[in-house]
Amino acid sequence: MKTFQNTTLSLSMTLAMLAGPAQAADEMGDSAALQAVENRWNILNQYCVNCHNFEDWAGSLAFDTLSPEMIQSNPDVFEKAIRKMRGRLMPPPGNDKPPIADLDEFIATLESYLDSLVNDASPNPGHIAIHRLNRKEYENSVKDLLSFEVEAEALLPPDAASEGFDNVAEVLQVSPTFLEQYIQAARQISIKAVSSGIPEPELNSYVPPSLANQYRHVKGLPLGTRGGFTVEQYFPADGEYTINVEIASQEGSLQRSYPTWWLEDEHRFILTVDGEEVYSATLGGYEDAEAVDLQQTPAISDIQRRFQDIVVPIQAGKHTIGATFVSRTFAESDRTIAHLSPGETMDNIPIVHGLKTYGPLNVTGVPAVPSRDKIFSCYPANNDEERGCAVKILSELARQAFRRPVTERDIDPLMTFYDNGHAEGGFEMGIQKGVMAILASTKFLYRAEPLPEDAQPGEVFPVTDMELASRLSFFLWNRGPDEELITLAETNRLHEPSVLNEQIDRMLADPRAASLTENFAFQWLNMGGVEAIDPDPRLFPDFDDDLRESFKMEVAMFVDSILRSNRSVLDLLDADHTYLDERLARHYGIDDVRGTQFREVTLADKNRWGLLGKGGLMMLTSYPNRTSPVLRGAYVLETLIGTPPAAPPPGVDFDIETKPGQRVLTLRERMENHREQPSCNQCHGVIDPLGMALENYNAVGQWRDIDRLARAPIDAVGQLAGGEKVTGVADLRDALKGNPEQFVQTLTEKLMTYALGRSVQYYDMPLVRRIVRDVKAQDNRFNAIIRGIVESDVFLMKALPLEDEHAEVVAANN
Repeated sequence: MKTFQNTTLSLSMTLAMLAGPAQAADEMGDSAALQAVENRWNILNQYCVNCHNFEDWAGSLAFDTLSPEMIQSNPDVFEKAIRKMRGRLMPPPGNDKPPIADLDEFIATLESYLDSLVNDASPNPGHIAIHRLNRKEYENSVKDLLSFEVEAEALLPPDAASEGFDNVAEVLQVSPTFLEQYIQAARQISIKAVSSGIPEPELNSYVPPSLANQYRHVKGLPLGTRGGFTVEQYFPADGEYTINVEIASQEGSLQRSYPTWWLEDEHRFILTVDGEEVYSATLGGYEDAEAVDLQQTPAISDIQRRFQDIVVPIQAGKHTIGATFVSRTFAESDRTIAHLSPGETMDNIPIVHGLKTYGPLNVTGVPAVPSRDKIFSCYPANNDEERGCAVKILSELARQAFRRPVTERDIDPLMTFYDNGHAEGGFEMGIQKGVMAILASTKFLYRAEPLPEDAQPGEVFPVTDMELASRLSFFLWNRGPDEELITLAETNRLHEPSVLNEQIDRMLADPRAASLTENFAFQWLNMGGVEAIDPDPRLFPDFDDDLRESFKMEVAMFVDSILRSNRSVLDLLDADHTYLDERLARHYGIDDVRGTQFREVTLADKNRWGLLGKGGLMMLTSYPNRTSPVLRGAYVLETLIGTPPAAPPPGVDFDIETKPGQRVLTLRERMENHREQPSCNQCHGVIDPLGMALENYNAVGQWRDIDRLARAPIDAVGQLAGGEKVTGVADLRDALKGNPEQFVQTLTEKLMTYALGRSVQYYDMPLVRRIVRDVKAQDNRFNAIIRGIVESDVFLMKALPLEDEHAEVVAANN
């Protein structure tokens, strides 16, 4: 929408500003489509102009100054209007509305005319900025390049996100303060990947993910234990490793005024490696409690020393270290009731607060390092062969790292680093310096798509086959292209339709395509937000981190079963299966699932079908102490319907909590009071019915029929803004599936954003709608959406933006 500063502007100036920077179509579009819009234009005049007019400027828009013929000059304005109308945000609740059938028909005619304005001879693929690898892409690329696993989160700064995705090029910037981290990461990785000698001892520190509940068994630890945590660590050599464990009270200290109360009973601690006990010690009981009571600090120090400098022989490789306590029988609980309120207890047990490993010490063996096998494709037999071998090694690595064939211009700087390293420490140090230079190179860290020096703003060019290989691999695999893609691109065959289709099939069948679930789907659904929610332990004492992980695993496996099996994406809404372990099954009230292994379960309860039945999504859209119809309704609007509500106006009072001394109202009653103001009802009249339909799920995703605080039945009955009556989640799910094109369009937009690394713009919407129409004939299958995106101009073309001079071209070419 265009913003107008001065409402006294003349009508002619206003129209000129509306036509402003939007790119006008070469033609008026299909005349029949335009006539259809004109025939239904009265809907705007009757239901929209009352607010969106030259005097009121609601939303900085005046429909009374526009006509159907002006749509071609203002497609962005009308695409925004369509989105609002599709989400039933406009006309707003409480205002007069046209019959839904008439509104849908008007939307269809607007879309049809906007689609007819597209000139296939002059496509607009949009512009993608120079694209830095995000942390996950960096991690995957290093693993492919060097056969060396890294944790990018520990090495590199966090990535910014846009539109919910962390691979949008415009926000993946690098400030000068970040450069040192990238250089340091390159140095650390290259040293470890090349090294063949005895590694230097390293200190690794770990803390538990949460201390919220230490009474339960932790997944990955032996049965019959409680609390503690596990960590996975790579041990670089056979030898001894020293492990220090921090044991303390819930408050994190042994130095309490009255420390004996949590040492009254004896507790047995065990340390495990890959599930096998390697060390055990006791603390607490009569002797420890008496010693602490009489001696204070010296006795506490004696207890602490039991868990320090634990020497454990460990073989090289990746191992799981566990620290935990043997649990008591349920007949002899560790819990002491302190209050009558549910969940409020006095924690009278020691817990594991941290763990440190140091080593290797007394090394007995160094294993073959996979990264050395990957790096050293040759090894010189004498000094005369060293330089030639170095050129071969660095050329092969640079080809994969830079995602294209390399030239002398690429290799010469790498050989300079090699020469400096060779002078300092010989052949292998030279290779290490060369690998470091590759990892620190902008040609590795950035994906650039240079344009011709004389490119004009708005001019369109096909992407090269090498650029297509990178676009395809980062879209489907979240990493750089493999040798097969690079070879096809090198021979300029990848763009051929038959070859491209074969590669899409191959890549989707590859296990690396799991990134479509792990990265795209998780970010689309905002499942990362589950980590930020800590339910109130007084209200939800049974919640723990095992359940949090089970929530995420359930969604991951469920979504993967739909997307990567090439089923209809509409099955995401109402599939009658899910994936459960015993912990999550008990949480859902399902009692015939045993063990920690996830398995497919057919759901008899329709309330658990589809995405809306997943406990993780319900917790994600709640507060720690209660549900939130607003959060849930807004989530449905933005994530599933694709029509995010506007931000609330400044100064709005969000507090609907019950004040001390007041009668506890149901959440519905509190929300209805909040909606009494017309300005609030314009959005909440759309948002709240969606969220209230999910009110039977509590803040941790369990089904309930009674609001136990208000002591009243849950009332999930309502009417959606489109007029549909709903009585709960099943009706809401049916309403969403009753408009399948809307859900498919939303997923297509999200997937296109992820595929391109840029936001979907108004000029992309005709393509989005074309893909939605095309995949309908293919049962809305996920692979059909992927093909529609890959085979489109936005994926196969590139352009210099109209507002850009030539700065980005110069930067890319350099």
